Amino acid sequence: MARIAGVDIPNKRIEVALTYIYGIGRPTAVKIAKTLGLDVNKKTNDLQEADIIKLREYIESELAVEGERRDKLRNAIQRLMSINCYRGMRHRRGLPVRGQRTSTNARTRKGRGKTIANKKIAKK
Repeated sequence: MARIAGVDIPNKRIEVALTYIYGIGRPTAVKIAKTLGLDVNKKTNDLQEADIIKLREYIESELAVEGERRDKLRNAIQRLMSINCYRGMRHRRGLPVRGQRTSTNARTRKGRGKTIANKKIAKK
């Protein structure tokens, strides 16, 4: 099993295996393989040691992946929160940031619904 950017790459096609690294999606994986002259349909166990070294060096030098990428995202959100802009306030409160409705839905950001006691409507 190859290890690139601190991640164990599984024995799958190169196109899919590289997506296990945070910050690399399918299009980027295909671009990397074409740049290095690798066949995207080749499995990672079939790669030569020289190919793995080429992959590792290319990814570490050209792309921001894993911890570096996560830090960049965390710093951007922290900056929004520190300047008290609208998006930063939504992040701080754990609400949807990009204009979604919150009356219904938004369960991913808001968490499970909290039941409020004595909320029955009185009958006449």
